[in-house]
Amino acid sequence: MTGFLAELSPGVLAFTLAATVAAGFVKGAVGFAMPMIMISALGSVLRPDLALAALILPTLLSNLWQALRGGLRPALASAWKFREFVAIVLVFILVSAQLVRVLPQQVMYLLLGLMVTAFALAQLMGWRPVIRPEHRRRAEIVLGTIAGFVGGISGVWGPPTVLYLNAIEAPKLEHIRVQGVVYALGSVALLGGHLNSGVLNATTLPASAALCLPALLGMALGFRLSDRLDQERFRRATLVVLTLAGLNLLRRGFLG
Repeated sequence: MTGFLAELSPGVLAFTLAATVAAGFVKGAVGFAMPMIMISALGSVLRPDLALAALILPTLLSNLWQALRGGLRPALASAWKFREFVAIVLVFILVSAQLVRVLPQQVMYLLLGLMVTAFALAQLMGWRPVIRPEHRRRAEIVLGTIAGFVGGISGVWGPPTVLYLNAIEAPKLEHIRVQGVVYALGSVALLGGHLNSGVLNATTLPASAALCLPALLGMALGFRLSDRLDQERFRRATLVVLTLAGLNLLRRGFLG
């Protein structure tokens, strides 16, 4: 182990590795939630800046693998098909990132957590919102704006993206691939931003790189589960993870 990981006690190191494998497994199974799981778990044993640095490279590589798992051509086709949604998310990430010092993150966590938890629980209880093709452009604008705006401030834009893909009833493989495209582009921006901010440095970069292998191992195991899920079971799995993600956002909003 390299970087700050080499300085951790055996127990903390084992917990860090196990949490990374678990985060990779969930991402492989449903396509998202790796950063939320890693920052929540690692933040309980590491300084916040170290926890953030640790997840950056595993998140980037896992998103690239997810986007390209079916090949470059399908990834490019999905990126083009959802180009308006992707563009809106990225634009609003860039815009709202400038408001970090103005708008308190806790407020955004609470608002997003309440929305995600309520929608996910309602759907698990039987409500099934469907966006018709004629309303899709409007939905892309609204949900893309929400995802990007919240993402730029809080670093979390996965749940609104998943809600949108569920509502248009995207096929499972495309659902996962589009998530990978959206998240990979955001991960590149995250990497560049924190190389500039100093969060990724000579100490943290090697440690983040060392966590790539356990993250990808977990993801490979998650892919095996995902491949066995039919469309409906995949949809319900995403809703369960969304509910947990929403509750975690509420926790972060209340506790700061």
